[in-house]
Amino acid sequence: MDRDFLIDLFADFGPVTIRRMFSGYGISADGTNFALSLRGGLYLRADEASIPRFEAEGSKPFSYQTRAKTVTVNSYWQLPARLFDDSEELADWARTALAAAQRAALRKRPKVRKAKKAAAKKTASNVKATRKPAARKKKKRLREKSSS
Repeated sequence: MDRDFLIDLFADFGPVTIRRMFSGYGISADGTNFALSLRGGLYLRADEASIPRFEAEGSKPFSYQTRAKTVTVNSYWQLPARLFDDSEELADWARTALAAAQRAALRKRPKVRKAKKAAAKKTASNVKATRKPAARKKKKRLREKSSS
């Protein structure tokens, strides 16, 4: 699937942004990625609310093979083939996928970087508190010498 085909496919849904991702494309709306075009398939974002709808259509979650195992990504499910010919219903499925992606974004944890910065600050303040008494006395003597 190429960019132009994907843009046309989602025309009834509304404007989408198509970006290169892995060996295919990521499809997003309003800054939220809700679909993937990978390995000749189109996968929509799903969650506990929408997975039963995919299962009823006989769809499967996205999966790929590594050297050691098969990895299944339960958050993206294959678009039922019949929807390629029904742009109005595809738009409905895309809206559901976008809603699932937005719910997932709300549940995301804060980035690790913030926690690392806080830990670094805490460590720096602990260093001051754990200085040896001898080092403090030496500093005090140096201050007294310089002031006299």
